[in-house]
Amino acid sequence: MVEKMKQFFKFICALVLAISVGNAMADDVLLGAGDTIKITVYDNPDLSLETKISEAGNITFPLLGTVALDGLTTSGAEKRIAELLKKGGFVRKPEVNIIVTALQSQQVSILGAVNKPGRYPMEGKRSITDMLAMAGGISMDGGETVTVVRSRNGKSVSRSVDILNMVRSGNLAENYDLESNDLVYVERYPRFYIYGEVQRPGVYRLEKTMTLVQALSTGGGITMRGTERNIRIKRRDANGVLQVIQSKNDDLVQPDDVIYIQESIF
Repeated sequence: MVEKMKQFFKFICALVLAISVGNAMADDVLLGAGDTIKITVYDNPDLSLETKISEAGNITFPLLGTVALDGLTTSGAEKRIAELLKKGGFVRKPEVNIIVTALQSQQVSILGAVNKPGRYPMEGKRSITDMLAMAGGISMDGGETVTVVRSRNGKSVSRSVDILNMVRSGNLAENYDLESNDLVYVERYPRFYIYGEVQRPGVYRLEKTMTLVQALSTGGGITMRGTERNIRIKRRDANGVLQVIQSKNDDLVQPDDVIYIQESIF
């Protein structure tokens, strides 16, 4: 079971990284307050500048004074500065280049079962797998479900994506682009507990549509002293009330089930 979990982890990480590399593009970066940019004007070194966009969304540029850049892409900002230089008669055919050296205005939070949780800058368009790759990929205890929470106008909307199914099917329609201040949360894998007269009692990963007999097999099977009769599952209902269920071999195991194997009387 441990080896299977390792293989699943490697599979997810490899595919997430592969997709993110394939999607990586030199997209325009949307500029905002707090971003640090480096501006150069070809053949005009005296106009070179590295500055931080103010909270008001402006910079102070040589010869031009205050220039509003908030909400523009890097190419849009290049065009605006070039137009102002030309219109003011400072440079006849200005060629402006902008490089973002520190991106603070456009960030996404990556939390949960990832290797490096935290806030990450969004340099251009970035999909779910792009940002997961930046966070080091899904960790060993990560599950197959990724939830994206987005807040707009005081309202929060969440959407869950089965990333393993998405990758296996090759349908990347749900690998949609993220937006600034989105929260991406990777669920830990669902698990079940088994104890009593089994060879390897403990906590195990719950696979989809896993039956009781499959769960017993995962735990190494029943010991010589155990019995398949009267196997009990402790399970909480929707209200959190603990129930004790007499189960059959083909019953489906549910997340956080606790399976108890009794000792045979005879």
